[in-house]
Amino acid sequence: MTVQAILAIAVFVIAYVFIATERIPRVAAALGGAAIMLVVGATSADEAFFAEETGIDWNVIFLLLGMMIIVGVLRQTGLFEYLAIWAAKRAGAKPYRVMVMLVLITAVASAALDNVTTVLLVAPVTLLICERLGTNPVPYLLAEVMASNIGGAATLVGDPPNIIIASRADLSFNDFLINMAPIVVVLLAVFVVMCRFLFRRAFVYHADRAERLMALHEREAITNSRLLRRSLGVLALVLAGFTLHSALHVEPSVVAMLGAGLLVAVSGLTSSKYLADVEWETLVFFAGLFIMVGSLVNVGVIGQLGEIATDAVGDNYLAAAIGLLFGSAVLSGLVDNIPYVATMAPLVGGLVAGSGGSPQGVALWWALALGADLGGNATAVGASANVVVTGIAARNGHPISFWTFTKYGIVVTAVTVTLCLPYLWLRYY
Repeated sequence: MTVQAILAIAVFVIAYVFIATERIPRVAAALGGAAIMLVVGATSADEAFFAEETGIDWNVIFLLLGMMIIVGVLRQTGLFEYLAIWAAKRAGAKPYRVMVMLVLITAVASAALDNVTTVLLVAPVTLLICERLGTNPVPYLLAEVMASNIGGAATLVGDPPNIIIASRADLSFNDFLINMAPIVVVLLAVFVVMCRFLFRRAFVYHADRAERLMALHEREAITNSRLLRRSLGVLALVLAGFTLHSALHVEPSVVAMLGAGLLVAVSGLTSSKYLADVEWETLVFFAGLFIMVGSLVNVGVIGQLGEIATDAVGDNYLAAAIGLLFGSAVLSGLVDNIPYVATMAPLVGGLVAGSGGSPQGVALWWALALGADLGGNATAVGASANVVVTGIAARNGHPISFWTFTKYGIVVTAVTVTLCLPYLWLRYY
């Protein structure tokens, strides 16, 4: 191992400790770590800003930026207040029922869209519901973001790592639906039951607040119906673009930015209003994190780990699937699952090719996808949706610490990933 590799590992570990302990702001830790990676030569400006595999994933950054702008315009219409009142009334204003409804909506929407877009749309609704009910929104936000990672695993477009896998393995939308959706449905049902116990302290019922909420008329929350119609029209186009991106050959980030530009043009709003909801700190944090992880890829650390695992497995594809499932879950909890999957995909592709394309070999892609998607629930930095939700929570006065997220996330990850093992074994081996 080279000196640069050792330095890169040391910088990453120290930065990660600062992020986990929150001794300094996470943005400072990520940017500081990225800057030191550049100084020690673990990466360069070209590799950090322009390289597809070792640099900032601008598709993720601009997807987030575009959707944040769209959400900023939608907020001006009163739509979120309408949805908050509607959802709470349908659940009878009972806290656990509200959580179940939000979890199911989030999971289904994440499968149809993508988990980052979904949490951007659902989080503001959740904050308003909890404010009305007088309950702590943190458990609800945690449940939603974990549901988004579970639901997003079901389809090709649901979670960014799936898009990477589909591109590398030449897998279709239907391939993901047939192989991933059945176990995701089971995991979602188990997760709904787990929420009853994991977040039981949050289910405090305030009869007076519930009564006042049930008396509200949701239609009165809409403040600008004309802008709402235009916004929903643009949002429908954006969602159609997401669904058809593989046929149109247009990246989701481009679709989001085009939608944001069109909506800004037809809204007539000033920039101060639609930019108010942009989580600039979250975007900068992502940039720093991508550079740090890309540096580990650049100096060969992650590649060496993958090769060691590959050599250890040989042609035992069941053992390889188990190793990928649990190994991906652990590593995706430590680093963002997008750069992790981008690094592992070539290694898995080699294993699959070595199997001659047999069902047992192809199943390694599903093991990688399940491990990476579900492992993203383990920590606050494991998945893009996690970072977005913690950023929104902090901005609204409800910070979610790294360890608060982790104490729930590890339990959810352990249960869901373990349930995937018998599914892989029974279906493919």
